[in-house]
Amino acid sequence: MANIILFNKPFGVLSQFTDARSPSPRPTLSAYIDVPGVYPAGRLDRDSEGLLVLTDDGKLQARIADPQHKLAKIYLVQVEGTPTESDLQPLRDGVMLKDGRTRPAKVRLIDPPTLWDRDPPVRFRKSVPDSWVEITLREGRNRQVRRMTAHIGFPTLRLVRWQIGDWSVKGLETGAWCHAAPA
Repeated sequence: MANIILFNKPFGVLSQFTDARSPSPRPTLSAYIDVPGVYPAGRLDRDSEGLLVLTDDGKLQARIADPQHKLAKIYLVQVEGTPTESDLQPLRDGVMLKDGRTRPAKVRLIDPPTLWDRDPPVRFRKSVPDSWVEITLREGRNRQVRRMTAHIGFPTLRLVRWQIGDWSVKGLETGAWCHAAPA
């Protein structure tokens, strides 16, 4: 049976166990997870937070990370500004980025979610409002959500991956992990 770990990755932590390339060490998964033989199924940028699935099952890793399997990934995204439904429509249709057109995303405006505090906090500017959007993707390009929101004129301030398939980070404190059953 596969060993599956759900980890609520904090802001600033690399989605890998070592950081050999940096002259000044940055936080990695090894500071949080001491389970031998598990590896991340996909990546989550250093400046993004939330669900990272780790497993020792290579086939499961591929199924989670490979866009061919179309496993839904749900992100809670704080954006600068106040997008309207028509502003969000291009994301639903698919937008043209430098690496090609994105698949259509499910997108909806949401109330600010109840989340853990981020360290450091997101910058706050009285003169610029912010909003929260839930985005569901079935692909995973490098920094895709950030590039998509910037493309429509609403830069991402905070990005939290909330769910992958049936696995969710709900109820899991930042920096904490738990074992999970196969989905």
